[in-house]
Amino acid sequence: MADVNVSFVAKQGAGGDPDSAFNEFTNLVQTCLGNSSGTTIPLRHADPDEDTCSICMDTFTNKKKIKCSHEFCEECLTQLVNSMGPICPLCKTVFGKMEGDQPDGTMSWIAHRHPLPGFPDCGSIVITYNIPSGTQMVNAKHPNPGQPHIGVIRAAYLPDNREGREVLQLLRRAFDQKLIFTVGTSRNTGGSDQVIWNDIEHKTYTYGGPLKFGYPDPGYLGRVREKLKAKGIE
Repeated sequence: MADVNVSFVAKQGAGGDPDSAFNEFTNLVQTCLGNSSGTTIPLRHADPDEDTCSICMDTFTNKKKIKCSHEFCEECLTQLVNSMGPICPLCKTVFGKMEGDQPDGTMSWIAHRHPLPGFPDCGSIVITYNIPSGTQMVNAKHPNPGQPHIGVIRAAYLPDNREGREVLQLLRRAFDQKLIFTVGTSRNTGGSDQVIWNDIEHKTYTYGGPLKFGYPDPGYLGRVREKLKAKGIE
């Protein structure tokens, strides 16, 4: 397999560090386009005046411009989306709908009058996720496609105020896009082939603070919003 030259035009601005940005992009594309033999893909900075794709370092073929105005060959863009999702490799803008590999299940919620620590003026929302046991998907990034996975039932908590209800709807969208759970090894039990949390933070206890995944935690709602925004959900 021939080496693939990948170029990168660093975004410069006040306080920007083009070399750091280039190194970060290098890591992303190595992961995305590296072949199974472990061959390293040589990367180099592009001449911004050249009309070339920043991935294949060749003249554009069926040039496509995405939401952030960066441009790529259609085939290069397709390969990136299949590997990384619809995220621009240069600036990380989400330009499409991200879909995860969460197994099928349900998400429901009810309102309680009991307040959460840190939110004395409102009740609480209790979310219940139910992901039954099943078979790992062949076309997903599950560790053992075609083999069984162990399901879970999980509860999570939000304050029943305006911001809490807004976050609830964002989490519902993330669930519909299969981004809340995945299949892997449990950090709690060490068991493999289990349905586990993905990378969207949830409060699974009402008390105990951040170290116990509970309340009070004044920054939680803001953090989960930022995580969801990074996945195109806002």
